[in-house]
Parts: sequence; structure tokens; C-alpha cells
Amino acid sequence: MGRNGALLLAAGLLAVTAPPTVAGAATVPRIDLKVLVVDDGGAAVDALESELKGSGVPYTVVELDRPGRPVINAAFLHDTVDGRPRAKYQGVVLPSADPFGAGSAEMAALALYEQTFGIRQVDAYTWAHPGVGLDYTSDGGYAGTLDGVDAAVTPAGKAGPFGYLDGAVEFEDNSPSVGESYGYAGRPREGFTSYLDMPVAGDGGGRAGLVGEYVHDGRRELVVTFAYNQHQRQFRLLARGIVEWLTQGVHLGQSRNYFSVHIDDVFAPDSRWDTELNCTPGDFDCGDGEGAGTVPVRMTAADAQYAAQWQRSSDFTLDMVYNAGAGEEWKAENSANGGSDPLTAQLLADKAAYRWVNHTYTHPFLGCVQDTSTVPWQCAKDAAGATLWMSRADISAQIRDNHNWAVGKGLSVDRTELVTGEHSGLKTLPQQPVDNPNLGPALADNGVKWVASDNSREPVQRAVGSARTVPRHPMNVYYNVGTAAEMADEYNWIYSSRADGGSGVCETNPGATCLEEPLDTDTGYADYIVPQEARTALGHVMANDPRPHYVHQSNLAEERILYPVLDQVLGDYRALFADNTPVVNPRHRDTGAELARRAAWDKALADGRVTAYRIGKTVTVKAPSGVVAPVTAPEGTRKQLFLGTAVFGTAYAGQRSAWTAPDRLQQAVTLQLPA
Repeated sequence: MGRNGALLLAAGLLAVTAPPTVAGAATVPRIDLKVLVVDDGGAAVDALESELKGSGVPYTVVELDRPGRPVINAAFLHDTVDGRPRAKYQGVVLPSADPFGAGSAEMAALALYEQTFGIRQVDAYTWAHPGVGLDYTSDGGYAGTLDGVDAAVTPAGKAGPFGYLDGAVEFEDNSPSVGESYGYAGRPREGFTSYLDMPVAGDGGGRAGLVGEYVHDGRRELVVTFAYNQHQRQFRLLARGIVEWLTQGVHLGQSRNYFSVHIDDVFAPDSRWDTELNCTPGDFDCGDGEGAGTVPVRMTAADAQYAAQWQRSSDFTLDMVYNAGAGEEWKAENSANGGSDPLTAQLLADKAAYRWVNHTYTHPFLGCVQDTSTVPWQCAKDAAGATLWMSRADISAQIRDNHNWAVGKGLSVDRTELVTGEHSGLKTLPQQPVDNPNLGPALADNGVKWVASDNSREPVQRAVGSARTVPRHPMNVYYNVGTAAEMADEYNWIYSSRADGGSGVCETNPGATCLEEPLDTDTGYADYIVPQEARTALGHVMANDPRPHYVHQSNLAEERILYPVLDQVLGDYRALFADNTPVVNPRHRDTGAELARRAAWDKALADGRVTAYRIGKTVTVKAPSGVVAPVTAPEGTRKQLFLGTAVFGTAYAGQRSAWTAPDRLQQAVTLQLPA
């Protein structure tokens, strides 16, 4: 460093009030369980914010470019509470190794803070250079596009923050014409431990680091040398470990990898897509006739046998969302003299293998009375112009009769769970902008607490009377197809331009993208749709998203086109994650309760009503009455009870975590960390 640089650094240090000396002091400092995020508006910091927010970790954001932003100095970073030194943040996320500029007083304040209190720093995205413990890329490293690169978690990464991964981290390469990832890989210098590396050519080959820990000057930095956003698989794989490293494995919030699949319309038939008319006969905009080749799609007994066998071999449970009355109607119409139905018989024989969810008795539309004289339909009105609604009594009967049928057949149905047909009864824009006012009372009549909604329309849980919604992800495997060719044909109609023979909807919908060319109906489903849909679903799984996915019984019938998607999701997941991080398969009510807890927790954080800190090996968490707190801590942590202690939480991804509240007669949650 030259003389001028030394003077600048000295001036910066003089501008910083020195924190209290902690090392060797009699008073152990208090470390508040909150993260400081310095945001430059880039995708990498945004991705880390999304991980913190999604898992319930409290954080404070300082926007670098916002006029009047707080100055990061000693007073901002620490103070004294009850005579004890307090660090206000347990970790620091920076957009790069030094976003403030060389010799800045703010960076000097942060460095001194980290040294004094043992606080860690994540450099969200930086280039490989000696300042972060790496050689320049010209010295046997790499700089460029990372699309398709097979990176690997190193032994140190497996033993450290990324022990929940099986080792492989392949960078996404979803389009050969678009560069999706760029980064730098540098050879480690002294003090740098690589956690994720890649093979490099030149100078004898070997491997160079992409993510690693740099220990220097009494500080610890986690250095990330590639660009990413919150949706890319490589980030989603590493996000958990970055947070665990940053917080030293002790933080508010928790994360799981969830995957549940609802099979709607079980027992009922589903209408079939007409490849000539390019619509589904029976729909309001598809004429009056059934059309050629449009026999409804319905599972057979053999399909039911296959479903049960697939569950056993895949170690995964499906949720059967059933319409008993629609099945009875089909049986009466299609069996001689209303005789037996092999499908129903087989599903009931295997009833214990599945979870069952009420889908109403005959699957009617539970919202307004539909006037189908126009396309699209509209809500019918009475003479005074008031909307006509399905009655409370009729809605209640649909719920009650379906539940009672299941109880009579010995199904493990829970009356608190409900999926209405087409999510009807809930507001449906643009025709029905409000819920059917009779829906909430009918739900209460039947003890329903959790009613499904469509995540593509309503991603946020909300109240419907005394019940709450459970948003579900629609999978792009259509309800009205039984074969791969039908699926590809309908997909082409929706996603092809008019010039290519499609509907052109993709040209007018700003949220859609047209196919470059229509899919081959013989191969398009397996080669294009399956990988795309599996990738989307796996993205939800890895984002701590408990919302279930939903498809229809038709997708388990005929060519059973759902299974390739599920097989790829589960296969890819199990190849990526270690055995200590199994996929979690919650039922409908559990998802509803999880989302409700999260909403209450987020509100408590936003209102500033949560206090949480660590003093030595003791963690204290205080939340408002009635709000349970998500907490993550290392293996060996114990929770203080009114009498004695107990093992804290449940094991997941090498840590222990739980939603937790104080024991009786206690005002706060107290955890004792392992030595």
C-alpha cells in the first residue's frame, strides 16, 4: 500500500468509534439474531434476501443508492444493553467484498465490528482476486459462462455448511441460445477453503473455487464468484448452506423441502380434449356436441393398482381428492343395471395407501349461477340486478354428502380439509370478483378449516369466513388428456402462434411465450414438456414452498402421463440431496397450518414484536403471545422446560429446527447450545 492509501485508511479508521473490547472480557456480548443486508439492487443480493425472507430469518436492509440511507458506523452496528455489549446483527451480507470503495469508513467499521464480535460476512458476488483469497483467473483459473458446468461440493463443503448435498451442483443450461450464468473460478490462496469448485484447464488442470471461506485479519468471509438469481437451481441448492454458514447454524426461521401432489376428480371422469375442434366438448365455448373421439378419460382398476404400486416403489404418498357422487353417477350410466365399478372397488381396497381429501359430492360450480349464453360466461342476475348465488344449503350438502360417503367407506378423510370443484365459490376474476357469500357459512357448517385455492390466481393465504385458503400450484399436465399426443396437441394450441396453427394466446398474453415451433406430438411431451414441468416443480420444492401441486385423475389413466414428471422430480431431488434432507410430504391441513404460522410470524417481525439473541451458549427468543417462533440450531441443542430440559426440534439437513413456544409459566423460549 502506498503512502496516500495508508493515509486514507488511517483517516477512515479514525472516523470509526472503536467498539468495546470483547475478547477476554468478563462480560460475554449479546448477539441479536438478525442479519444485516447491504443491497446494491443486484440479483445476487435479491436472491439471498429471498432466502432469508422465505425461511423467516429477520434482516435489515440498507440500500446503497437510496438518498438519506443509514450510515454504517459503530452506533449503527452495536451498543450496550443492561451493561452488556450488544452486536445488533449476527451476520452481514454484502453485494461484493467491499461495496463502499477503497478506504471507506463504512467498510472499516464493518471490518472492526466483525473482528470484535466474531460476525461473519457473505460476499454475494465478487470476482476472483487475491483480496478474497483467490488467484486471478489468469493464473490457472477460469472466467466465462458456466452454463452446464458440473461443479462439486468439496470434502470441506460436505463437512461444513453443505453437508445436506450429495456433492453435484450442475449449473443450469436451459437454452443453448442464451447465456444463463457467468462467473469466475480461482485457485485458492492461503486462508481460503473451497466449498464448491469446478475443473479447470491449463497449468496441469485441477480444480478452482467458486464458493469458499476466506479467513483473514480475524474475519471470516464466504466468497461467491458467480452471478445468480433466486430461481436458478445452483443458487437454490446452495442457499440453505449460505444462511447456515452466515449465522453459524443458530438463527430464527426454518426451511424444509416440500412436495405434495393432489389428484383431483378421483372416481369421476374428466372430459377429453378434441384434437380436431381444439377445445374440450362440454365446455361453454366448444359447441353443443361431444365431438369425434371424445370419450371421457377415467382411471381403470389397473390404473389404480399401478398407482398403489408406484407409491410403494417411489416412497411417496399421493392425496386422492375425490368426488364420490360423480363416481356413482358414472357407474349408473356406464354399468349394466347400476352394477359394480372395478375402479372404485380397487381404490377402496387400497384406501389405506392414500390420503383422501373432500372434493364435493358431484363437483358442481359453487359460485354464482353461471349464465352460459355468452362466451366467456357471466354471473346470472335477478330482476333487480343482484347476483344469483348457489345457496348455503346446496354448498353444505355437497360437502357433507361427500364426507359422509367417505366415512361410510372407511376412508381416512379429515372434515377440516376441502377442495372445491375448480376452486369455485372463491372469487373468480373477471366474472366473479368476490367470494360466494354463502361459501364461508357453509364451510363453518361442516367444520372446514382449510379450503384450496389456485396459487396462480391467489398465492397468498387468506380467510374465507372462519376457514383459510391453501394455495395449490397447478401443474402443466392438463386435466382433459389421457395420452402424451393429446397433451402435446393441446400444448401446441395454447403456446403456438397463429402463423404456426396455434390459438395465438401466447402472442396476446404478456405473461406467455410462444414456442419457436410446435412440438412433435409423438415426442414433444417426453422431450419438452416433462423436463420443463419437472424443473418448475423441483424449483418449488427447493424454495421452502409447502404449497401442494395439483393434477387430475385423468393423468393417472390410459398412458399415465403424470408419472414421468413425478419420477423426474423425485429422481433429481434424491440425486441432489443427502439422506439427511428427505423431501417432506405434508397433507392439506399441515400445509394450511404452516402457511398460517408463517403469516403470523412475518407480521410479528414486521411489527417489531420479536426479540431474539444469543449470549454465549444460551439463546433467548421472545415473541407475542399466541405466535410460535421458527428456530434453527445445531444438533445437541436442548430446550429449557419448566422442569428440566428436552432435545430441541427435529433433525433436518444436519440441523435441528422447529416452531416453538415457551413452556408453561415461561415468558420466553430458552435454548442451550451444545459445547
